Amino acid sequence: MQYGICHLSIIPVRSSPDEISEMLTELLFGEHFKVLESRKNWSRIKTIFDKCEGWVMNSQLVFISEDEFVTLQQNKKRRYLSELISFVEDEHHILTPILLGSSVPDTPSLPIDLDGAIMSGPQPKKNLVKTSLLYLNAPEIKGGKTPFGIDAAGFTQMVYKINGYGLLRTAENQSTQGTALSFVEESEAGDLAFFDNSNGLIDHVGIIMDNNYVIHVNGRVRIDRIDHTGIFNNDLRTYTHQLRVIKKII
Repeated sequence: MQYGICHLSIIPVRSSPDEISEMLTELLFGEHFKVLESRKNWSRIKTIFDKCEGWVMNSQLVFISEDEFVTLQQNKKRRYLSELISFVEDEHHILTPILLGSSVPDTPSLPIDLDGAIMSGPQPKKNLVKTSLLYLNAPEIKGGKTPFGIDAAGFTQMVYKINGYGLLRTAENQSTQGTALSFVEESEAGDLAFFDNSNGLIDHVGIIMDNNYVIHVNGRVRIDRIDHTGIFNNDLRTYTHQLRVIKKII
């Protein structure tokens, strides 16, 4: 078994070993992973944080030893960048930009200095909405996880991750986590609202805010009204998503 760590700002993880295939998710700086299969130009990996599998280009990989991987696994005090963008400096004084939510591990393969705000350990629930506002107006990109392109489940995952909580990678899988609430009125700011499509499949998620608002990704990260029916888009003057369930994660 081989192991690796993301040493670039972003590495796309694709559905097949082809540059034009669908982007399933992204690795952000400092994330570590297992290598499940290697080919000439591509490797199939499994992320450690959310167990997502996909293909990455070998030219973008940095491998680490099993000992280093185990040490990273055992370190429960994860640190994440909590500002929009910063820079890390390596031993050669070369700067690499890293984005909100990137990991800042203390490990030999990434000997870096960071002059930026970090967050570590579980944060108060009220901080979730504060973090979510850092992504406001980020464009919607399927598979994205950054303020420069993000999808609905990537958005909720990253907001929770920065605050010290783990969510799975898709809206459908995230909906299996936490405790269901019966009514919108029972929810608190920071709870997750899930929405389904015409086939009854959960395909969207957002973060509940105070006063019956929700922040979610629809074209961009935006704030809309929410009620027992779903999300009401004030710009379009119509409902855009049908509410399925609200979950309390923390």
